[in-house]
Amino acid sequence: MAKRKKINFYSTDPDYYYDDGQGDEMKTAPPEKQSLKVWIDRKKRRGKEVTLVTGFVGSQDDLKALGKLLKSKCGVGGSTKDGEIIIQGNQREKVMGILLAEGYKAKKAGG
Repeated sequence: MAKRKKINFYSTDPDYYYDDGQGDEMKTAPPEKQSLKVWIDRKKRRGKEVTLVTGFVGSQDDLKALGKLLKSKCGVGGSTKDGEIIIQGNQREKVMGILLAEGYKAKKAGG
């Protein structure tokens, strides 16, 4: 579980409820409504290539599940950070095939 930030808040109204927005989980759109972009990136990685999948709309758990599927099907490592999936190596063609087979709308992006 993530740590909750301690908020010093005081109200004299006994019926007041403070909503900090922590309970709202983003709902995941169905695969056919997702518009994903698949990139090859070398920036800030000391020349090593990675495949980035961006544009996922949904919860962190669903993003991690999709990342795990892609990593296992490609047979490589990777991670999920900041709303994007990072797959080690130039796996763009494999990732595109897997995403299209799963029903996602995916495009190649970048050079």
